[in-house]
Amino acid sequence: MTPVRLLALSLLMLVATGCAARAETREKNEPPVRTFEIRPGDASIQVTCSGNAAGLDMAVLRDWITESAAAVSVYYGRFPVQRLRIVVNAIEGRGAQSGTTYAYDGALIRVGVGRFTGHADLQRDWIMTHEMVHLGFPQLAERHAWMEEGLATYVEPIARAQAGQLSEEKVWRDMVEGLPQGLPAAGDQGLDHTHTWGRTYWGGALFFLLADLRIREQTANRVGLQDALRAILNQGGSNEANWDVRRTLEIGDAATGTKVLAELYDEMRASPVSPDLAELWQRLGVHMQAGRVTFDERAPRAGIRRAITAKPLSG
Repeated sequence: MTPVRLLALSLLMLVATGCAARAETREKNEPPVRTFEIRPGDASIQVTCSGNAAGLDMAVLRDWITESAAAVSVYYGRFPVQRLRIVVNAIEGRGAQSGTTYAYDGALIRVGVGRFTGHADLQRDWIMTHEMVHLGFPQLAERHAWMEEGLATYVEPIARAQAGQLSEEKVWRDMVEGLPQGLPAAGDQGLDHTHTWGRTYWGGALFFLLADLRIREQTANRVGLQDALRAILNQGGSNEANWDVRRTLEIGDAATGTKVLAELYDEMRASPVSPDLAELWQRLGVHMQAGRVTFDERAPRAGIRRAITAKPLSG
């Protein structure tokens, strides 16, 4: 072997040794990947923790995700998808701090959780249930983002109440406080054309509350929005599907024997509809005073209010 080749070989060996050493150092420094599975019914939820998850209590995460899956299953009659991946990114602090639902390569939820989170931090958290509600509704065109986010905003507390995780008082107090943020402001052009935060989340939630009330009023409280959403899901309308908004609403209306969803969409999609919320709460028998909600069971629509948060008789 020539001196030049010998020198080259020596240099290659030094580089390889250095790379191996750095790789070994990275492997030692990187936190181990932590995974577990939850099985709601015959579905599978695969949970992976990323980031510095050494301080995260897996039992706390498991309980939080299991309760959220239970609430969504009660509302939809089953867990919305067969397989779900959840990536928990361990961040500084405590509690759940963000969440996003995807469906590019199967259902996926990414959520940030503080690495010192305990049971108390997640006991009243809404983020995971909100994200899981998305799983039961198809992806629509971008201009209908208010429908996807508004649905999750409206259904999340109701699903938790039906599962016994949230009080009826808490559900309606949050609506009384939150829904005014969804009312149209000056220059509003309807839900399809006004993409502010308030109109997207609370304006969308207002649409679904009004739809729920109208369906129940027209059917003598026999069925509600929940029946429409279950039908949409059962005909393939999970978040793994991309659907046209008209098709989605028609399936929901067919399940309730009404035209409420299509008609309300035509009312609100391009016009600034501003219902009288004070009158609505009076009809439902919801009274708010000093931050506390009380109910008037003699109100004309008190039965509808109770039915919305009551656990379904089947499913």
